Amino acid sequence: MTDAPDNPSYTVRPASPADVEGARRLMLDTFYREFDYGYVPAWHRDVVDITATYLDNPRHLLLVAVHDGEVVATTGVRSGGPVHPPHPRWLAERYPPVTTAQLVRVYVRPEHRRHGLARKLVRQACAFAATTPGYDSIYLHTNVNVEGAEAFWRSVAKEVFDARATGEHGAGVATVHFEIPMPH
Repeated sequence: MTDAPDNPSYTVRPASPADVEGARRLMLDTFYREFDYGYVPAWHRDVVDITATYLDNPRHLLLVAVHDGEVVATTGVRSGGPVHPPHPRWLAERYPPVTTAQLVRVYVRPEHRRHGLARKLVRQACAFAATTPGYDSIYLHTNVNVEGAEAFWRSVAKEVFDARATGEHGAGVATVHFEIPMPH
């Protein structure tokens, strides 16, 4: 796990304890600046305890992209699929919590986008899921109101459910659920 493809000044690697505060700062900035709804305890518990969630659990992973000593992108893998409610029951049943690797926190600071960081992070996260015993699917959901999110995910994943019409996360949140084929 080395440099990002388009720029050798980025290093992509698993997060270390020294990266926790920078990763948390990026995640919180994303919630407040990109999503416009801020920190929601029910949705963002992992951000409070990044170490226990990602670094201490062998089935979980947090990847970071670092530029000049700053965490500028993240991608996480956690056990678990969508939860009913707010997501539809059929979707929760399709992605059981033990066998589903969920991609989360795929965030890149706006000034560092268009360097292939998200694609590289997602590829490495999927490789981790494929080599971690017990996972048989890779799932994610995204807010497609974020500029570039929908086009990016459609380029690497298959849509499973477009929840925009349901308003499952409330007004202003446009959620689409995706699956990425498990790498071999």
